[in-house]
Amino acid sequence: MSSSGDHSPITCGKLLYEITRAQKRWRMAYRAIYFVRVMLSLPKHVNVIVSETNIYKNYTEALLSHPNYPSSTTSHHEISKTSNDIVVPVLDHNVLTEMVKEKNLVALRQLGGVGGIATSLGTDPENGIPENAQDVDRRRQVFGSNTYVKPPPKGLFYFVVDALKDTTILILLICAALSLGFGIKEHGGKEGWYEGGSIFIAVLLVIVGSALSNFRQETQFDKLSKISDNIKIDVIRGGRRQEISIFDIVVGDVVLLNIGDQIPADGLFLTGHSLLIDESSMTGESDHIEIDSSDHPFLFSGSKVADGCGKMLVTSVGMNTAWGEMMSSITRDTNERTPLQARLDKLTSSIGKVGLTVASLVLVVMLVRYFTGNTEDEKGNKEYIRGETDLDDVMNAVVRIVAAAVTIVVVAIPEGLPLAVTLTLAYSMKRMMADQAMVRKLSACETMGSATIICTDKTGTLTLNQMKVTKFVLGQEQIDEEDYSNSISTNVRELFYQGVGLNTTGSVYKPDPQSSNSQLEFSGSPTEKAILSWAVLNLRMDIEKLKHEYEILHVETFNSDKKRSGVMLKKKILDSVKVYVHWKGAAEMVLAMCSSYYESNGTTKSLDEEMKKKMGNIIEGMAASSLRCIAFAQCQVSEAEIEYIDDQDKTHRRLKEYDLTLLGIVGLKDPCRPGVKKAVEACKSAGVAIKMITGDNVFTAKAIAAECGILEAAMGNDVNEGEVIEGVEFRNYTHEDRMKKIDNIRVMARSSPFDKLLMVQCLKQRGHVVAVTGDGTNDAPALKEADIGLSMGIQGTEVAKESSDIVILDDNFTSVATVLRWGRCVYNNIQKFIQFQLTVNVAALVINFIAAVSAGEVPLTARPSDELMKRQPVGRTEPLITNIMWRNLLAQSCYQIAILLILQFNGESMFNISQKVNNTLIFNTFVLCQVFNEFNARSMEKKNVFKGIHKNKLFIVIIGFTLVLQVIMVEFLKKFADTTNLNWKQWLGCLATAAVTWPIGWCVKSIPVSDQPFLDYLRRVLLLKRITKIFHRTENSTSRLGIGCGKC
Repeated sequence: MSSSGDHSPITCGKLLYEITRAQKRWRMAYRAIYFVRVMLSLPKHVNVIVSETNIYKNYTEALLSHPNYPSSTTSHHEISKTSNDIVVPVLDHNVLTEMVKEKNLVALRQLGGVGGIATSLGTDPENGIPENAQDVDRRRQVFGSNTYVKPPPKGLFYFVVDALKDTTILILLICAALSLGFGIKEHGGKEGWYEGGSIFIAVLLVIVGSALSNFRQETQFDKLSKISDNIKIDVIRGGRRQEISIFDIVVGDVVLLNIGDQIPADGLFLTGHSLLIDESSMTGESDHIEIDSSDHPFLFSGSKVADGCGKMLVTSVGMNTAWGEMMSSITRDTNERTPLQARLDKLTSSIGKVGLTVASLVLVVMLVRYFTGNTEDEKGNKEYIRGETDLDDVMNAVVRIVAAAVTIVVVAIPEGLPLAVTLTLAYSMKRMMADQAMVRKLSACETMGSATIICTDKTGTLTLNQMKVTKFVLGQEQIDEEDYSNSISTNVRELFYQGVGLNTTGSVYKPDPQSSNSQLEFSGSPTEKAILSWAVLNLRMDIEKLKHEYEILHVETFNSDKKRSGVMLKKKILDSVKVYVHWKGAAEMVLAMCSSYYESNGTTKSLDEEMKKKMGNIIEGMAASSLRCIAFAQCQVSEAEIEYIDDQDKTHRRLKEYDLTLLGIVGLKDPCRPGVKKAVEACKSAGVAIKMITGDNVFTAKAIAAECGILEAAMGNDVNEGEVIEGVEFRNYTHEDRMKKIDNIRVMARSSPFDKLLMVQCLKQRGHVVAVTGDGTNDAPALKEADIGLSMGIQGTEVAKESSDIVILDDNFTSVATVLRWGRCVYNNIQKFIQFQLTVNVAALVINFIAAVSAGEVPLTARPSDELMKRQPVGRTEPLITNIMWRNLLAQSCYQIAILLILQFNGESMFNISQKVNNTLIFNTFVLCQVFNEFNARSMEKKNVFKGIHKNKLFIVIIGFTLVLQVIMVEFLKKFADTTNLNWKQWLGCLATAAVTWPIGWCVKSIPVSDQPFLDYLRRVLLLKRITKIFHRTENSTSRLGIGCGKC
């Protein structure tokens, strides 16, 4: 041990490192105290004065190149000297991580506060870390990347085992094993394996097909989750605001936070205003946490910004965060059952019960026939003679009978349905991704096809969200662009600089004049960018000068309820007593707060009711030209006149909202997206109503709605009563009035998120299937309430995306219409498959049942089209199997049953052929009927089933492959399939018989069907029977009691 006089930092660190775990808290306290001492002694060690840029560079360089840079084994603090003798404290990252996780304010203060930690991490709170790829890479190597380790995805073997758990598969495997054993025993190994082996092969195909499909779905979900997790984050690096992937965040980054953002990593609060954080995803607490630099500076990855704005310093990323630890143990459930899949499971279960009942009857009948001596072998002898037949022969016969019964169950159950749905949904999800729609919930694929109403936003969805200031009104006059410098007085221009440059969430980056790209960069929302660029380029605003001259005292951030934002500020000079309050927001709302207005020469005039009306007309005129109107207003107060929300503590300032002076109004043009009108027309022709819900005023809303085709009247004039309303009007309706008028509403202006939620709830109560678009945090309740929530991928907040079912990646309404087409395509494809599959099952079940009872033996995806958008929406209660499907299905089944029964009972005598040839004819005709009926299944209503067939090459290939396989089965695999050769006449006869399904399909599609579901007729008949029985019982009981009419 060193002497007491030799206490170097290294020696102390080694001693501390050897201390037992029981003294961990004492060790942490020592580190904190020691670090504070180092920080306090830091100025004494700076011997060379260098420029600010060089200091910044050397701090980072010393921090990241130090040989003892903090790692998992470092447990003490050291001091590094650069070439300029600048001392840099090296902070133990483990201590920092635990301090943030435990919200340890005492440790934070002992470590020099947020500023001290920023210095130790080589971060400038204003300019961030250097914009240097090497610096970022070294930080990533030292502190880790912002990713977390996920559990390995389920492999193919998992899905194979899962498929083996199916009851039907297990029954088939047992039957296959029994069949294989008795077959080999009876016929030898060379030929005895055919029947059992073929069942094994069939089961293997089902298992492999199902497992591959589920495995592909799992892989696709994994890819989609990676895309959905790749959030874009705003950071400051090298003084420049830039957007990067959440995975590229490193320790030391300065991250900008706004309403709706997800916090990308653990960190500390630097600066901000009214920042409220939703930590419910981490703690389960629904109350929002107010963040400040003194009492609550800790920010956690995975939390959401509920209100306000701010900057944070990243202290931990990836697996070092609490969110990373939690997410690494969570696997995404991809076994979601969609409503359609659930309905198909129910349908399959019902058909299975029918099949089981029929199979049980067949089993009983065939066993009775066998044991009563009514069955004969191939030589014409009785198969069973009591007391004479060997036990082995009896067992073989029983197994054969049981196998026949099981075959009926297998034939009855359409096992391909669930697989077909999974394949269709997986294919649709993949194609929808290419069409700019990312499906987050599998059920949305099919539910969208049933949508009857789409409630859409305006900005960014129907419009391009590319704002530009095209009109500027000051007082009562419009100021032309070329007159900005001459027409506006200096004091008014200075107030505009304050109201635009300091009351904003946007930013302006001015690059180095010597760099190759010296153009100004504007960041923020489209509205903020448009106003900032207008002020900088047209009004000659210097935003850096503004920030140095003024101090911001309080900020009220913009949200959808207030529709305005405000700021309180004052000049930084010591003798300044003036405090400025600025408001910016919806023109008519800001106008209502004003009592005077500025003219261009700098004079102020009273804003009486008559003048307010004139100003209102100016706003209406601008709005009618599809301009978004933003007004600016201000007032000046003394420090003594500042209002507070809490009068006693005086900690929360309140901005003055009355007696303001109107500065001016700007009109921003946001053109409609190309193709949006066509997409709206396509939705309307498909029977889907479009409702536009926007925060803009009623005149702008009407103009845009007319331009997009939502309103029929030109420019929104002469609209029908009740088609255009404001949110407050809708909100104040009684429930009965809302339910009466809601179907007629086309546009709702000046709406709040609550109004949107209320509309969705009312529409659902009216029986509509509702799709809703949204991009803001406050849209989350409406997105969750809707049947299909559609969030915007570009402008949408993370809260909105997490609440939605589908993310529209390009924010375009045309993509919403495409999603509608895909939804209908999924539903239509499934219906076509059901029609085809049930035709096969019904025909096979009836044939096998009749043949077994009478003779004791058993013989036997498209892309969306424009036509889908011409149909009416399916809605919420429509049956899966429609009357059209019943019509087609029953007609084809009846034809096939009739033909196959004729061959079964009269084929041998009619064509003078052997029983084996007749059985082959039955098998061949049945298969070919299904092949030809596939053409009919291409369309449930079109008579011409060959239209466009040359475009579907996959369909032609499958039909060709099936025919070739059938020829091979009949002609070459005779022993395996138990068939015999057919001559060319018999082949032609089979083909001709099967081809009759085409004219039958053509004729049947000419028969009109009722809109009332087919099964409703059966329910009515059963209901009438019940009523009749009740009536008769009542009549009999009254007769017995002697209350008949004749005895009165």
